[in-house]
Amino acid sequence: MTEDATPRDAAVKTEGADAEPDRAAPLKAPEGEPLAAGERDPEGRGSSLEDDADDVVAPPKPTYRPSYVFLLVVSAVTLAADLGTKWWAKDRLEPRALADLADAPRPLALRKIEVIQDHLNLIFAKNHGGAWGILGDESEAIRRPFFLVVSLAAIVFIVSLYRKLHPSQIALRWGLPLVLGGALGNLVDRIRYGYVIDFIQVRFTPTFVWPTFNVADIAIVVGVGLMAIDMFSPQRPELAGKTSRATGAKASAG
Repeated sequence: MTEDATPRDAAVKTEGADAEPDRAAPLKAPEGEPLAAGERDPEGRGSSLEDDADDVVAPPKPTYRPSYVFLLVVSAVTLAADLGTKWWAKDRLEPRALADLADAPRPLALRKIEVIQDHLNLIFAKNHGGAWGILGDESEAIRRPFFLVVSLAAIVFIVSLYRKLHPSQIALRWGLPLVLGGALGNLVDRIRYGYVIDFIQVRFTPTFVWPTFNVADIAIVVGVGLMAIDMFSPQRPELAGKTSRATGAKASAG
């Protein structure tokens, strides 16, 4: 018998419609159809799924909400400390009439507790005005509504500012509830008595005495100081990034 002229291992090449495709040639995706994930075309381009993956934006982080429990607790502790010390001062330090056994009442007896000799005293005082006695000489019809409106406006401002806190604003987070508690303490006095009870007296020199104050005033001064520290501290990186993104958005908007 004679050997077949065509080698058995040779690739069969035929032409026409019944031609078998070359198994060694790379398969190409039909024109107009997207490539599968991870597949690349002959020109080295990846599938559209890979291109789209680069454009996927991570979901935004949940918006930070400051704890109103913290605001209420710090404000309530400050308010309780202020009202408690004022009650004590009114009970122990308010001048009272001393009566003779036989005669009419004598003049009011001034009661004072000397904490540091010639420097720090506890003494009862009524402040009908604001800080340093501002508007103390005005009539009650003008003074009381004015301070009530100012106090309520300050409370609304503090709560609205607290809602916008950033997690890194630690000084402001403490300062706002301290100011709120102090403002509420003095507001309660104005509603209840028509004046604010002061009882802490600081004497720097024999001739210079600081205006008498109370625990609410201390809380307000400390709170305002913390607010000033937050205001003048260097801008935090996360806030700077937020500011730059907002500026870029405004610029692109025209």
